[in-house]
Amino acid sequence: MNSKTKINEMGQEVVEGYECKPKDYDPNRPIMHYKSMIFICNGERCAKASKIDKATHLRELLKEMGLNKGKNRIKITRTGCYGACRFRQVAHITQNTQANGNPKNNSLWLKHTHNFSDNKWREIFKILSEDRVLLEELDSDDFIPMRVYS
Repeated sequence: MNSKTKINEMGQEVVEGYECKPKDYDPNRPIMHYKSMIFICNGERCAKASKIDKATHLRELLKEMGLNKGKNRIKITRTGCYGACRFRQVAHITQNTQANGNPKNNSLWLKHTHNFSDNKWREIFKILSEDRVLLEELDSDDFIPMRVYS
């Protein structure tokens, strides 16, 4: 490997020009475990509300906290429009309840996340990593109310 060789979170050499695409593709290799996954809306309106590339920034915060790998790994993923533009920038949280996720944190929606400070995000990441319940720890105004139509 030369000095420009990039290694992804799985310890694999990355294809030049990519962030994480492995050079040696193994179709049978399992995906990296995550405890929590946060989907950040990157649709036109939400992306403009956030002045910065929110997903990349949050990944950096996770690295600082050591939550980008290991049993409490939190994964940040950009999505297209969720159709919840009035709540921009929205984030959808899902937990890996087959392994070690907390069912009470599964399928929660946060609103106006473009206004969240780095400290607020760190608080959210800490709550998720410690298996505490977001609905009990954050202000109810942070969540999008959900309703099932009958």
